[in-house]
Amino acid sequence: MAPFLYYSLLALVFILTFKFVLQRRRRRGSKNLPPCPPTLPLIGNLHMLKSPLLHRSLHSLSQKYGHIFSLWFGSRFVVVISSPTMVQECFTKYDTVLANRPQFLTGKYLFYNYTSMGSSSYGDHWRNLRRIITIDVLSTQRLNSFFHIRREETMRVIQKLVHESCKGFTQVKLRPRLTEMTFNNMMRMISGKRYYGDDVEAADAEEAKQFRDIISEMMMLLGASNKGDFVPLLRLFDFDGLEQRLKAISTRADAFLQGLLQEHRSGKHKANTMIEHLLSLQKSQPEYYSDHIIKGLIQVITPSKFTSSLSLLSLVNL
Repeated sequence: MAPFLYYSLLALVFILTFKFVLQRRRRRGSKNLPPCPPTLPLIGNLHMLKSPLLHRSLHSLSQKYGHIFSLWFGSRFVVVISSPTMVQECFTKYDTVLANRPQFLTGKYLFYNYTSMGSSSYGDHWRNLRRIITIDVLSTQRLNSFFHIRREETMRVIQKLVHESCKGFTQVKLRPRLTEMTFNNMMRMISGKRYYGDDVEAADAEEAKQFRDIISEMMMLLGASNKGDFVPLLRLFDFDGLEQRLKAISTRADAFLQGLLQEHRSGKHKANTMIEHLLSLQKSQPEYYSDHIIKGLIQVITPSKFTSSLSLLSLVNL
């Protein structure tokens, strides 16, 4: 059996290498593509990227190949742009052309099989999600209705800092304080609950711990790099157990979010929350506001850039 396995693996490597070379030649022959450094079979230009100084590797390549050049991340074709003017055009003039997102393993498991806002391809579904977020979730009117929440959570942080430093100068770590404030802001707006800090309600203590564990695991997996996303051969092997971890956390996260929806349906939360508002819209437009879509929206909002901007928003609105 051993020789058979060796020959089979060798044949598979040969087929994938041939497919990669053929794909690269077809792409180069059919389009006027930016210049590309020499590539290696299977891995493309991955050997040129030095971690953790990725930005320096790209800068060095731009000095040689110009402000716009192409790379092969394994089997994935990538265009690198380092000119501010060109980047602006990408987000304005050519935004719809470049709106699609690569289908990574994290999008499959964490974002409902590439159907949430951050992983969905450009099209009718993506436009509908954008409409919901713009009008029903993050509109100026909706955010203004949560002003008191942002004020309360910001004052909590300030009061704790005052209490700890009232007897003299004290060294404190602001990053965890601001992170807790931001997540409490978001979750009070989304579900009406606080999940961070030493003053979480006793009734929500276990649920809060579960939420913190889920967020911590998701944020770690979102930053993980799956080699199989770039080298198809490695998809056959889950060497570091990444896919199994993604399956497990996606099941836990989905169950948690479904529980929040059920709580609101049962009438336990009548406060002004995003979930309450979306469930009210679900009654009249169930096809646009399904549980699947609502959970996807919450999952995208929670770990997104909204976290970093909300801290500043809270301070500015004081």
